Amino acid sequence: MKKTLRQDKAPRKHRIPKNKHVKKGLILVNTGDGKGKSTAAFGTAMRAAGCGMKVAVVQFIKGKWKTGEEKSAKKLGIQFVPMGEGFTWDTQNFERDVATAQKAWKKCLELMMDQEHHLVIFDEINYCLKYNFLDIPQVISALKRKPPLKHVFLTGGGAPQELIDAADLVTEMKCIKHPFHSGILAQQGIEF
Repeated sequence: MKKTLRQDKAPRKHRIPKNKHVKKGLILVNTGDGKGKSTAAFGTAMRAAGCGMKVAVVQFIKGKWKTGEEKSAKKLGIQFVPMGEGFTWDTQNFERDVATAQKAWKKCLELMMDQEHHLVIFDEINYCLKYNFLDIPQVISALKRKPPLKHVFLTGGGAPQELIDAADLVTEMKCIKHPFHSGILAQQGIEF
């Protein structure tokens, strides 16, 4: 008799090893050219806060304007640290962008190594790695030294291969269609 899959049960790609329930702080990466990298990380922050976890977010690029995610985070008790000066095409000053990224990275190290936070999100850090505002080996080395149960979420397009290799979970957002290409500017409550 031919064996068939039940319609109500999807096939399993990955089997969980029996008697192997490992707890580990994860390194998560959202990258790609599609929208939703930061949004998904903020969803994880909301979930973690709802489970009683202490969460902090450091923003590398955004910082000049007040965003919906910052307002919501504060209501949920999530520490929110916007440290950017805007998009690199706004600043047009490599040395200043490097200095700003270094300052944000210092804050990330402080939060990543503390015993207080369970989840830290480094929003848009991948762009800083892509544009050489931060040293990739230095960031990877620090991630390897994080406390064993600390979760670290890194967002932004252009994640370097070294970061992808070091991560436990990597998601690539792919843009199929975007309203900006039709002349529609970013909408409050949707993009910021």
